[in-house]
Parts: sequence; structure tokens; C-alpha cells
Amino acid sequence: MRKPFKWVRWAAVTGMVVLVASGCSWPGSKSGKPSIDPPPTGADTAAGVQAVPASTSPFSMMQVTIYAKDDKGFVAPVTIDLPKTESVAKKALEYMVDGGPGGKSLPAGFTELIPQGTEIKAINIMKDKKLAIVDFSKRFTDYNLQDERKILEAITWTMTGFPSVEKVQLWVEGKALKEMPVNGTPLDEPLGRTMGINIEKPESVEYGQSTPVTLYFLSQGKNNYQYYVPVTRLVKRTDNIAQAVVDQLIAGPDAKKGLAAVFASGAEVLQLKQADDLITVNFSDKLLGPDKKAPAEGLKAVVLSLTENAGLQTKVQVMVNGDMKVSTTDNQSYAKPVSRPSNLNQIKM
Repeated sequence: MRKPFKWVRWAAVTGMVVLVASGCSWPGSKSGKPSIDPPPTGADTAAGVQAVPASTSPFSMMQVTIYAKDDKGFVAPVTIDLPKTESVAKKALEYMVDGGPGGKSLPAGFTELIPQGTEIKAINIMKDKKLAIVDFSKRFTDYNLQDERKILEAITWTMTGFPSVEKVQLWVEGKALKEMPVNGTPLDEPLGRTMGINIEKPESVEYGQSTPVTLYFLSQGKNNYQYYVPVTRLVKRTDNIAQAVVDQLIAGPDAKKGLAAVFASGAEVLQLKQADDLITVNFSDKLLGPDKKAPAEGLKAVVLSLTENAGLQTKVQVMVNGDMKVSTTDNQSYAKPVSRPSNLNQIKM
């Protein structure tokens, strides 16, 4: 159950919101998210990872999703190739340091958010608490005010992309940060995806009477790189989160922010049901194009958005007029329930 008082507190300071993390794969995608193995009890060194050592594998690289800032100012996921290592989480954060090795891996127009010169001194994964303690060097405190929240979002959403991490605590030079040094964002509690990402509050919605939902819309980068951007939007308070998610996806993105809709106008939902770990969405045939296929981008956004808000194990069954035999414009079948992909926004070489 949500705690409205906590939401209002964070909203007043930094606009943080409540949602739930997720993971898995949709039709045509490959699963296999790397998982972090915690160090032995009491250790304070970087966490190990359940990854096949390079010496025993024909492959020397692995795919990991990190978060960076695009040229519109959004914090967005990008799946890059990292050298295979026993500390994937540490390597992922190193690739997020401005001026570090990640610059050559990111799409054109994307920039790293962790301040230049920052060293990732250690990562300690407390498995029983699903908590990652990340210790940075002093250079972590040297950044522009307008990037403070984006830095927190990028680190938190990258780390919680690993299945063994739900919360993140930030340290500098061996001491826990109580607040961010430039704009004073409070860090008295570990950060999770409860903070939201790319916060959006319509004028018609009041903080104290709102419910946050995280939605995935499309953006077009340089070199025809198309990618999904998560946006946490405040809507009028509701207990039916799944319905609100789909309604807001159909309503589309804020026209002023440069994101693209995932559905054509006229799309409508006939019924939405949630039972245990399955959400069933029954669209009308207005969803289909002249070829009787559903928009691939729209259904992927539905899966991403519903699982982001409902949780890791949730699957999504798509129907059109009660028929489960739904195919998309990229020739994928949605006849069976689908789950969330392991990695987002892969770069096509």
C-alpha cells in the first residue's frame, strides 16, 4: 500500500513518486539479464556477479542496460556491450561516468551523468535487504545543480535493473550521504524506483491528491536511433493503476517535450482485468491498422508500462475484441501472455 505522506514529502522537495520495479522479455527478444551475486557477509568490496568468466566463454562482452541523458534532457535506458567481468554493477557505473569509457558506447546525443573524474570505490550488495551500497570518490560531489535529480535517477534505475537490488544507498569516501551536496535532495532513506523518473505533473493534478504512473513513450535520436523513454506522470488519485497506465498511454505524451505517441488516435480499451500476476488488456479493433495488425511500438509500450507499475513477475495478455490471436506490425505474435524484456533500447550496429 502506498504511503501518501511520504509521497507528498518527496514531491515537495524533489518530485519523487511511487512505483514498482520489474524484469523479463517480450516476443522476439532475448532474456538473460545479468544477476549480481553479493559478497560474503560483512564484506565491503565490490559485489561479484553470476557471470561466466571470459576464460571459459567464447564471448568477451555482455549486454547491460544503463541510464544516460539524451539530447532532450530525459534520463533514458540504453543497452550497451560491457567487457565481461565479475563485477558487472561496478563496470556499469564506470561506463556512466562523464569522460569515461562509456562515451564511445552511447548513441549520438547521449551523455553520461555521473560527474567527471568520479571513481567507483566499492559496491556492497546486502542480499538479505536487496540493498546496494555504492561508495564514490570525492569527485562525485562536483556537478551542476540541474543535474542532481537526473544523477540520482540514472544511478538508481541502473542498479535496480539487477534482480538482486531494489534499493540503493550512496556513500562518498566511506561515509553515507545524508543529502546531495548541491541542491540538498534528502538521502536519509535508500533510493528505489519509488523515486520515479522524468517526473511530469499536469497543472490539473495536485501532489497530495495524485497517483504516480510510469509510462513509456518513444523518442527519435540521431542516426535514426529510436528508443523508449520512461516518464512518471502524476494522475488524479486512483486505485486502478493498470487502467490509469493504459489510459495515459492512449492519451499520449506531453506535446511540448518532444516524445512521440505509441498509439494512433482512436485506440480504446474495452476491458482490463488483473488477476495475480497476469494483466489482460482487451482493445477494440480500432487498435488495428488496415493490415489488421496492431502497432508494434504500442504493444511494447503497454508491456513495459504495465510491468513497470505492477511488478517483476507480471505478464500481459493482449486481446482485440476478445481474440487473443494478435499480431503486430513487426510480425510478432501476442497470442500468449508476454513478460518484460531483459534489456531496453539496444543499439543496432
